[in-house]
Amino acid sequence: MKNLRAVITILVIMFYSAIHAEEENPVAKLAWQLGPGEGTIGDKAKIKIPEGFAFLGSEDTKKYMELLHNIPGDNEYVFAPTDMSWFAIFHFDPVGYVKDNETLDANAVLESVKQGTEQGNEERRKRGWATMSVVGWRFQPQYDKQMKLLEWAILAKEDSTHQDIINYNTRLLGRAGVMEVILVAAPESLDTSVATLKTVLSGYDFVAGQKYAEYKQGDRVAEFGLAALIAGGAAAVAAKKGFFAVIAGFLAAAWKFVVAAAIGVIAWLKSFFGKKDK
Repeated sequence: MKNLRAVITILVIMFYSAIHAEEENPVAKLAWQLGPGEGTIGDKAKIKIPEGFAFLGSEDTKKYMELLHNIPGDNEYVFAPTDMSWFAIFHFDPVGYVKDNETLDANAVLESVKQGTEQGNEERRKRGWATMSVVGWRFQPQYDKQMKLLEWAILAKEDSTHQDIINYNTRLLGRAGVMEVILVAAPESLDTSVATLKTVLSGYDFVAGQKYAEYKQGDRVAEFGLAALIAGGAAAVAAKKGFFAVIAGFLAAAWKFVVAAAIGVIAWLKSFFGKKDK
């Protein structure tokens, strides 16, 4: 389905037509864990779920991504406020201990991401989904050495509708790898959504034995640094093609969160979460 508007229309019809028949609605069948509580992110981390927020396990996250016409991955977890004004995906990448003594070259990283996004578009074309183009930085990469947190945001456009798409990215460095956090929000509410996510991340932590400070001599060390975390991790250095080389298949799922399609079901999800709270 190449026309994103058609995708949105179908999604809206599907969800609204089932609003009075939850047993027939695929989103209603997902195992949403509502706050207050605690979400478990594999065997690597935990996150507090405050009241007014919801969490999905990995199997249901995969189903959720498919419903929104996003390329699903393994071991991903959804975290979102129940008003669905934004949502975030958590995924742990076991690349090893990433040394954080690197100076970031924002221009070089952006060029690599642009190339990788086109690789992702090839996969989207095969599926009949909308393609995207990278416009530039929304937030240039910055690293908080004390929190071991790398963050950035890239502005892209959906090619057929020219609608802005922004993915805000956070990488939390751990002993054995990196927790990837991707936030999806409407461009006009990005700043507010980022501020809320940062507040939520105060309730996130790696479990004992997995914290960055617990690194021990002999632990696996990643073959790359901070820049490659933005440009695609191991794929950016694969096959010894150079630090910013992009290989076939790299970023096939990079722009996986088409925010317009997600927004198409927000009203229904608000109603659904309202029922669950009651």
